[in-house]
Amino acid sequence: MPIELIDIIPEFLAIQDQSLRDRVLAVWKDALEIGGWEIEDLEKLPYTLLIEDVDITFPEHVSVVCRLCIAMEEVLRQAYGDRYNIDCDTLIAGALVADVGKLLEFRKVDGEYQWADMYQYLRHPFTGVGLCFKHGIPEAVMHIVATHSWEGDKFKRRPESIIFHHADFTDFDLTKSGK
Repeated sequence: MPIELIDIIPEFLAIQDQSLRDRVLAVWKDALEIGGWEIEDLEKLPYTLLIEDVDITFPEHVSVVCRLCIAMEEVLRQAYGDRYNIDCDTLIAGALVADVGKLLEFRKVDGEYQWADMYQYLRHPFTGVGLCFKHGIPEAVMHIVATHSWEGDKFKRRPESIIFHHADFTDFDLTKSGK
């Protein structure tokens, strides 16, 4: 399973800490299994159901947002040196698991993607944190998952969550605007 996920989202390899990378991949494997998805399903799964006719897949979104985070961190580091304390592995791992709860939030019925029953009770930041906790993901990474969407607007975001939040909403807002 991990080799296939890495083929679809190569940014998993950007996590330097092998143990963290393995746990992030385990979260994905678990989410796929619990959600009833096959690896092949990811290549057609839209990354959001909030916008009609989305032609960006879930793995494309995860990959692009992760790369935006990496680029933002690099620019900040080059410009400001160590004036900001940004942990790259935390940022990358958070970017890769922030939306993984959508694999429980979505379902496919008769060829149509729709909200799963879970969505009536819990959105993906909550289920994502639960999956991460189960696999021993560090609190700093779970903070990104928990605070990246509007659920985190009342919470003080740490630097990695600020970066991810803006990268994620850049992609979402561009999609919403019709590109």
